[in-house]
Amino acid sequence: MNQSKPRKFTLPLLKFLKGYRKKDLLSDTKAGANVALLDFPQGMAYAMIAGLPVNFGIYSSAIGSLVGPLLGSSRFLMLGPTNASAVLLLSGFLSLDWPEAHRIAAMPLLLLMIGAIMIAGALARADIVIRYVSRSVVTGYVSAAALLIIVNQLKPALGIDAPRAATFLDSLIVTFEHLGSFSPASLGLSLGTIVIALAFKRWLKSIPYVAVTLALAALAAWYLPRFGISFPSLDSVPVGSWPLSVPRFDWDQMHDLLGVAFAIAFLSLLESASIAKALASQAGDTVDIRQQMISMGVADTVNAFGSGMPVSGSLTRSTLNYASGAKSPLSSMTSGAILVVGALLLGPVIGFIPKAALAALVILVGVSLIRPTTIKALVKATKSDASTFLITFFAGLVFPLDTAIYAGVAVSILLYLKKASSPDLVEYGFNERGELAEKQEDTEKAAISIMHVEGDLFFGSTDVFEEQLRQLVSVPEINVIILRLKNARHLDATGALAIGDFVKQARLRNVEVVVSGAMPEILRVLENTGVSEILGSENLFPYTPDNVTLSTRNALKRAQSVLGVESAEIMLFGKKVVEE
Repeated sequence: MNQSKPRKFTLPLLKFLKGYRKKDLLSDTKAGANVALLDFPQGMAYAMIAGLPVNFGIYSSAIGSLVGPLLGSSRFLMLGPTNASAVLLLSGFLSLDWPEAHRIAAMPLLLLMIGAIMIAGALARADIVIRYVSRSVVTGYVSAAALLIIVNQLKPALGIDAPRAATFLDSLIVTFEHLGSFSPASLGLSLGTIVIALAFKRWLKSIPYVAVTLALAALAAWYLPRFGISFPSLDSVPVGSWPLSVPRFDWDQMHDLLGVAFAIAFLSLLESASIAKALASQAGDTVDIRQQMISMGVADTVNAFGSGMPVSGSLTRSTLNYASGAKSPLSSMTSGAILVVGALLLGPVIGFIPKAALAALVILVGVSLIRPTTIKALVKATKSDASTFLITFFAGLVFPLDTAIYAGVAVSILLYLKKASSPDLVEYGFNERGELAEKQEDTEKAAISIMHVEGDLFFGSTDVFEEQLRQLVSVPEINVIILRLKNARHLDATGALAIGDFVKQARLRNVEVVVSGAMPEILRVLENTGVSEILGSENLFPYTPDNVTLSTRNALKRAQSVLGVESAEIMLFGKKVVEE
């Protein structure tokens, strides 16, 4: 007896290194260096968005860049903190009304929970859930998050010392209440930072404008105090300092963090899957989303012990990595190595960066997240798209962002179920030319009715399906009903038994029911539920791949036999057939 050998585990990274050449290493090194120059200031900015010390963003960027590629399935995806996950983290913490010290102490436990959810979700194949999340949900959430980012950063940009708030509306109210205490110097530096950043972005696209702009702002903050102008700056990090963190298990705290943990894990999956798929399609690659979930889960777990924050796939850094000519995940690891060196050696330099300048750059990030063209398309497309977007968006303005995500996903799934629970039944008949075509309402009813069933036939659609069939069998002129099931999907026991009940009711009215075009999965359910026996083999014609019209032709022959018609000329989808 042959026994299959157990599969050996191989690091996904190794598959990218087959045939790896020296010039590939040079390309990866260049791409990694380019990304690191963007990653360092972005990490600080996203930590600031989350209401955490800026070094948390740098540490998580380094860990995500080093750990992610070991288990990931994409050679371009860069893991690290992102604006969407950072603002969700802020909103979640603020809704719990925890002070900063409490939030920092809870971060390791939250990261461990997110990592466990990610890994468990991958093993349970939970990545399928993103199929049911529409673009409207994502756009609604991101738009609300963008406004929350902007209004939260107005306070440091204006030099206002005011408490943070969990929602957009609350934050807006707090900001207006403290407008009288704004600092003209901070406002001037913020405006100058925005002007310089936009100028660099437009006319000097090749330079890392975020890093250069922050360097110029730090230079201004160092020089201007001699004229009596000073700005609040970020806290510096001691050279060589990278404190380890240990999760403390507290059941009450875990209960409080569970909703935020699931929301961040879900959002990270959504972000990373869309980015990885988009870049893979451009490069002709394939990605395994479940493997990517494991990668993010492990990165979050390591971050739990490395003073980090949640990681996700970053659109800007991943796109830059691809555009810079990355050949393998080693580009990400190169970026991570540079970030480690920067985190250990450049900590004191962080203390020269004005809070107003970093806040101004974060505001630009928030503005860039708002996509008017996409919003316009969603609002105009369909009522379901518009309602899903608006519900998610306004929920994100009024409630904490994790609530907005859950609300948007719930609405998206409910609307999907509503559509899926309404299968289309289209009646076919013969037109004046003898062709099989959709029957018009004013057409005289014939003895044979061909019903084309299209859509889902699961338990949620059974009531609608049964009602449509009842209306059909009540027509006195009809003697035979042919149900074409070629485009029917997801038939379950409830739907199959409904067909069986319909067959019995139809026969009580001396109406015969014939099924044609049943695909293998539909046929299997009909057989397993005993409905095929109720129909009888003479009334069941499966789909034939070699001849797509054969099942309907045979069903028509059976109908003619029931009616006692010996011959007829019919037209099946443009093909003339003479029955004798």
